[in-house]
Amino acid sequence: MSSEATTSRRAEVAAGVKASLAAGLGMFPLGIAFGLLVLQAGLPWWIAPALSVTAYAGSLELLLVGMMVATTPLATIALTTFLVNFRHVFYAFTFPLNVVRNPIARAYSVYALTDESYAVTAAAPREWTSWRLLSTQIAFQAYWVGGGLAGVAIGSLLPQRIEGLEFALCALFVTLTLDACRTKAQVPSLLLAGASFSLAVVATPDSALFTGLLLFVATLAVRYLINGRRKATDA
Repeated sequence: MSSEATTSRRAEVAAGVKASLAAGLGMFPLGIAFGLLVLQAGLPWWIAPALSVTAYAGSLELLLVGMMVATTPLATIALTTFLVNFRHVFYAFTFPLNVVRNPIARAYSVYALTDESYAVTAAAPREWTSWRLLSTQIAFQAYWVGGGLAGVAIGSLLPQRIEGLEFALCALFVTLTLDACRTKAQVPSLLLAGASFSLAVVATPDSALFTGLLLFVATLAVRYLINGRRKATDA
């Protein structure tokens, strides 16, 4: 391998890690909160890294902790997992997976497609190479797993329970939304989300979140079809 290729690869890896820093600074403390929740729920410490490797979805992992404590039936857990992660289907429409050629690397990139990696790539849709994308995703998982391990370490030293840690997830999603909406192309999605939730609050106040999610998914699907037709017409 030539020195120029090696230098270029290192530069791409460095660029990927740099791209992960903004959201990663939110992921790490959230991972700490997750690790603390695992211990405070009375679960063994290794549950934190185990979930972060097998599930690797922050919002889902936080839900799974409560479900495990409540001994929720497997069918309910499976349905919840499907509903919570169904949004990833729409991420795949614009995620730059096509730049990853190696089948093993591509499989990892699919597995590591999270809210954070999607938001970062959406903010800069034309800047991605295989090494940059993979290094960004690996960095994100390192932040999350490392934060979880730090959380269980801290939790083992605390004399009493900390309340309200589950709301740390909201702060991260706010950061991701702002990051993704730096480009004008993503602003319509933000407006659709706001409109969907507002309509859900009026129509079904007792189940506003669920109804809002369904409306948002439907409007995103319509937007994707419209954009696809426009691109076909322009071509």
